[in-house]
Amino acid sequence: MAKSERLELRLEEELVNRIDNWIDETGKASSRSDAIRQLVEIGLSTTTGKSIHLTDGDKLNFMVLRDIAKHLKIQNAETDLDFVAETIYGGHYWAPTWEMNGLFHKHADKPSDVHLVVNTLDMWTFIESRIEKLTKPEKDQIKAANHGHLPVFSGFDGNNEGPLLSISYFLIEKMNRFSRFKDRSLNSHCPTAARYRRMIAAFEPIRKNLGFGCDLNVKQIIELLNIERRE
Repeated sequence: MAKSERLELRLEEELVNRIDNWIDETGKASSRSDAIRQLVEIGLSTTTGKSIHLTDGDKLNFMVLRDIAKHLKIQNAETDLDFVAETIYGGHYWAPTWEMNGLFHKHADKPSDVHLVVNTLDMWTFIESRIEKLTKPEKDQIKAANHGHLPVFSGFDGNNEGPLLSISYFLIEKMNRFSRFKDRSLNSHCPTAARYRRMIAAFEPIRKNLGFGCDLNVKQIIELLNIERRE
């Protein structure tokens, strides 16, 4: 018999009522303590990606949708409906996390990463669009300060900054935001996030005054580029 440990647990009345309702609706537990053990196991399994949890309503809804899909003779469906049905019939709730790990994963973009990517794309939109409008002498001035070429957004490192790169692609290719960068290779092949953070810190005070006829000037662009290269 597995070793057990007694734990003292205090729950709010509302949560206790929800547990009681779960016992009544599912009939799966003989007591509150038994219900809590089962619910903890369900929670740990689902949040760690080791299995999925379906209510009886979820199961019924899936089977109805499966019947509809079969009746409509839908071809090339992305989800193997018969596999999921067998998972439900057999209670193999670990199986979908193995076969469909692109769906059942625990990754979620960090808000701070989204914020960084949006600010970076916004900043480089201003830089690139302004450079396109400069005169040849002004462009030559920027080239001279940037190793002989005009600067462009190089993206994020696919090896070390994968989440940032993924967010960039999703914003640009799937959401059609920042269309200037569409169809570009955004893999910089070297870390860039730290440099962009430094640039953004200097760009934010300037950003407040841009628009309505006010744009970046050559000096500001060169200063931003110098910040990017600073270690």
